[in-house]
Amino acid sequence: MIKYAAIYKYRYKYPVRTMCAFFEVSKSGYYDFIKRMDKLHVYANHLSRDFHADKPNQKWVTDISCIHTAQGVLYLSIIRDLFDNSIVAHRTGTEQTVNLVLDTIKDAKRKTAAAEVQLHSDQGFQYTSRGYFNLTKKYRITPSMSRKGNCLDNAMAENFFSIIKAECINRQKLKSFDEAAHLIDDYIWFYHL
Repeated sequence: MIKYAAIYKYRYKYPVRTMCAFFEVSKSGYYDFIKRMDKLHVYANHLSRDFHADKPNQKWVTDISCIHTAQGVLYLSIIRDLFDNSIVAHRTGTEQTVNLVLDTIKDAKRKTAAAEVQLHSDQGFQYTSRGYFNLTKKYRITPSMSRKGNCLDNAMAENFFSIIKAECINRQKLKSFDEAAHLIDDYIWFYHL
């Protein structure tokens, strides 16, 4: 399941056949996974690479990245405010699931009383799911989505992952999920100073 999700996320960056061989899974299994996915919702690119915000909680970007540890892969989900580039909320988990994304959004909304906000993502299965659709509707969030194969549309989310990996994650060998999660928490606290 996690391997298929990774293939799906990077399907426009790398050939599906190559990724299936790398992960040692069948192409037919991958396409069965696609059929089973709870997918109906793709949104317009409202952000349109306009990374400027006039006030806090006007424009957010979100994404998930992999953090490698000796124990396995830890997934980091973030929401970043384009007004000051702060991390509004973040969550870590050992599975790249819809709930990881939904919990990140719930954390962000608990921290702000913003009436309406635009939330930009890529077209990962978590962001096209019914759960994402329902939660963004409930919170009056306007979803925005990168175009297919245009990773630059979500460059500000990717930019934070580059920063945290260069300044923190890649400087050491992480032994466990807990160690990685604590390091991420500490770094984000430091990032906001």
